[in-house]
Amino acid sequence: MTVKQPEQLQYSDRTQIRAERALCCTSFKLDLFTAMLHQSVPLPTIAEDTGVKNGYSQKPLKESDAEAQLMWLIQVGLLRREVDGQGLTDSFRLTPLGRQIVDKFQKQHKSLPKPSLLDRLKNWLSRWFG
Repeated sequence: MTVKQPEQLQYSDRTQIRAERALCCTSFKLDLFTAMLHQSVPLPTIAEDTGVKNGYSQKPLKESDAEAQLMWLIQVGLLRREVDGQGLTDSFRLTPLGRQIVDKFQKQHKSLPKPSLLDRLKNWLSRWFG
């Protein structure tokens, strides 16, 4: 019996570019998103000194700042919030788009590419005015 692999969803170039740029412009490291490939990751393990110790962030982030960046990644389609029987939790997980992009970065770069000044500007404009 042959197990059929699910087809990979196709996203527009614009969607992928916007998502990649948003991911690279965060304060997070690829290790965070690699962990999210396998499990949901709770906000307290991402924020403050714990996030740095876990290799998830470049610098300690206040919980509210980490959550704001994660919420932006939800808006661009990279992440989703985990749900349990009680409703939304404080844990985050990759979407199919997020899985594709993280897989691509793992294979090509082994880390998130450093965004250019133009990338940062486009991300900021998209986040606050788009």
